[in-house]
Amino acid sequence: MSVAFTKEDSAETAAETLLPDRPVSAEPNLVTAAGLSALEAQLAAARQAYDAAMLIEDVNEKRRQSAGPLRDLRYFAERVRSAQLMPAPTATDTVAFGSTVTFNRDDGRVQTYRIVGEDEANPQAGSISYASPIARALVGKSVGDVVSMGDRELEVVAIR
Repeated sequence: MSVAFTKEDSAETAAETLLPDRPVSAEPNLVTAAGLSALEAQLAAARQAYDAAMLIEDVNEKRRQSAGPLRDLRYFAERVRSAQLMPAPTATDTVAFGSTVTFNRDDGRVQTYRIVGEDEANPQAGSISYASPIARALVGKSVGDVVSMGDRELEVVAIR
């Protein structure tokens, strides 16, 4: 095999492994205690995956296998570094970061979400980011308050 082919293969492999950084929100990185623990666990998993990839002897395969974990390492290291641990809400009279709020929609649906940090949010599991439009509209509201979301209305029915 000529050196030209080796260099070309290496250049192609290098281009394949230069993954762009994961986007980081401009919002403050507010987290719950569980959210911070999850970020730390994801950082540890990324570090473990990267360390495993570094054991691969073939340089090109090492680059390919380490690209994703390296990107994740950068992302989770930054998210852990910038995390602002928020105390759990001590009252249930108003919606706050960490609160679980139940609201009625004007179409008859009843929904319950916990308001958490961006990395912790999972609407299917019952949590939304504090930066989401619904959470922004609900924070500071009390039971019985009605908020407008465009042409829709939400009524707070419970806070815990």
